[in-house]
Amino acid sequence: MVPKPHAKSVKKTLRKKKVHLKFNVECKNPVEDGILRIEDLEAFLNEKIKVNGKTGHLAANNVKVEVNKSKVSVISEVPFSKRYLKYLTKKYLKRNSLRDWLRVVAVNKNTYEVRYFHINEGEDAGSDHE
Repeated sequence: MVPKPHAKSVKKTLRKKKVHLKFNVECKNPVEDGILRIEDLEAFLNEKIKVNGKTGHLAANNVKVEVNKSKVSVISEVPFSKRYLKYLTKKYLKRNSLRDWLRVVAVNKNTYEVRYFHINEGEDAGSDHE
């Protein structure tokens, strides 16, 4: 009979997987129209993103905010929520009084797009002439 190894001698090593997340906020139309400044959005995200409950520690926690023409990318190696990025983008729009004209819409798994609201003016004008 072979002796069983003791529970203490068998070591289980738990390794945390490195998380590589990349989320984008596409702002093509508002930037081209001059309504939204992409550099201001980048600065706002750099200032407001919290990692481990603290703002201003992005570089220490491997979180980067990058700008590419009309797109802001948030690259993270720590757990980061796409929903949190939407929340901060909406907060930026509200602070700059753009929330009444622009909305944040999920385009795919890791991208949001800032779009204009679609207002149908033709329907309102037709109902007044009854």
